[in-house]
Amino acid sequence: MAARGWICTDESAKEMLSRVSAERSLMLLPPLHRVPLRLGNVVEIAGPSPSAKTQILIQAAVYCILPKEWRGVHYGGLEHLVMFIDLDCRFDILCLSQSLKHRLMETSGSGNKVNWEQNDDPWGSGTEEPNIGYDEELFAACMRRFLYIRCYDSFEFLATLKTLRYRLQRARETHGVTAHFLMIDSIGAFYWVDRASTSLHLESNSRKRLSLQSISETVVEEIRKLLLVHPMLVLATKATILGDTYSTNEVKRTSMKLSSNDPSNLRTVTGGPQKLSYREFMPLVWQSFVTHRILVRAADDDPANSKYQSRSIFLSEWLMPSLNFSDKFIVRDAGVFVVS
Repeated sequence: MAARGWICTDESAKEMLSRVSAERSLMLLPPLHRVPLRLGNVVEIAGPSPSAKTQILIQAAVYCILPKEWRGVHYGGLEHLVMFIDLDCRFDILCLSQSLKHRLMETSGSGNKVNWEQNDDPWGSGTEEPNIGYDEELFAACMRRFLYIRCYDSFEFLATLKTLRYRLQRARETHGVTAHFLMIDSIGAFYWVDRASTSLHLESNSRKRLSLQSISETVVEEIRKLLLVHPMLVLATKATILGDTYSTNEVKRTSMKLSSNDPSNLRTVTGGPQKLSYREFMPLVWQSFVTHRILVRAADDDPANSKYQSRSIFLSEWLMPSLNFSDKFIVRDAGVFVVS
């Protein structure tokens, strides 16, 4: 009996393979492709408005909800759920559907393959899209794997995080797959409102109050507890205010000493003789929670003097971990493409 108990397994082979697969690095599409990311990492995508932050989330979402293979066609997706929490309340679902349709068309269409690592214009020099159909059944299946929640204030956001564990469990039972990405569009959307309110009463007869610091602590605590039960890669966008001048050369992040009493810290990105400064306004508890940070912004290049005259050119720079190079990219309906 003791010997039989000794050989009893803690998990099946299927469970072991699923766990090992979840622990492997995720190589995402540009501009997040430079750093290997794992489930449990918290990636902050910072940048002024507009700087294609939401488009980066859309591209990552399409990559996640696409299947690996469908009816003999290789799509190379993760075939998992995406939980998208919209705090900015400006997300357009049509942008997601259009990007998904373009990806389906370029994958299934012969002679119109798009190399996501090349610097080419994916649809050539013309303005019209190739006349290719797409599998509507596959499109519907992918869209069902995109879970969307909109929050209008910090109370709704906290309530969403506290109930997210059960929502994800029901979604897993319904779709048969887990969520790989937790996306938070504009993590600082309610910062200034919460900061203006010195204290927010939960109930008129309650002594418990919510401050900016306690809200941030609760958000981090709830996400951390959620990741223990549902390991996911967290992608959070954050709006920043940049200085008047900045460089497109190699960048290096230097920061002032953080103070827990002052959530507004001046961050400086330097490159050559020029400097780019922006104000770090999120509380220290969130800054400490972030494991990776990338800064995206409009490039110095003049679009009129480039071959991408109809598209804005953006620059992405990894601040954490700090990389000594940057990438330029453009945004099209078919996705985000690195350019030279």
